[in-house]
Amino acid sequence: MKLKRFGSFNFILCLAIIVYLYIASQMPSEKHPVPLPIGLNSMVKEATNQLIQQSAKKGITVVITDGFRSMEDQDQLYQKGRTTAGTIVTNARGGESYHNYGLAVDFALKTSSGNVIWDRNYDGNQNRIPDWNEVVAIAKNLGFQWGGDWAQFKDYPHLQMDFDLTLADLQNGKRPPETSLK
Repeated sequence: MKLKRFGSFNFILCLAIIVYLYIASQMPSEKHPVPLPIGLNSMVKEATNQLIQQSAKKGITVVITDGFRSMEDQDQLYQKGRTTAGTIVTNARGGESYHNYGLAVDFALKTSSGNVIWDRNYDGNQNRIPDWNEVVAIAKNLGFQWGGDWAQFKDYPHLQMDFDLTLADLQNGKRPPETSLK
């Protein structure tokens, strides 16, 4: 009876080790991690350029104030208003923002006098439609999602393309395509 129990225990232990090794082989390892991006995704970059060009045709100058952000840069931004001076600008730590994966940009508007503004009511092209709304409409048409549509933390300058990937997907090594838009 003791021999049977010992044999069952060894079988279960071996099975557990095999399952663990299989799962571990499917995950990125420290030796071969899935590389993190070092810049904007090519499709996001191209759409951003199109956003700037299409906005310019409407008499609106768009300024990209932030794009790709490293994990370290994200952590520093997260500290603003918490452990460093300033107001809180993000609730995302390093790895918790689409900026960290090259999938997001932030924008502002440039006035005819050269000032960079975040005024969502500004109508520099004087067509009775806020320039901000025009830029957001163009961005959505290009496939961006707008942070102003978020239910919780509204991030009005934020545009992102998530390619149907969650932050958990990105943190686990999934990456979107790097091909050009058509």
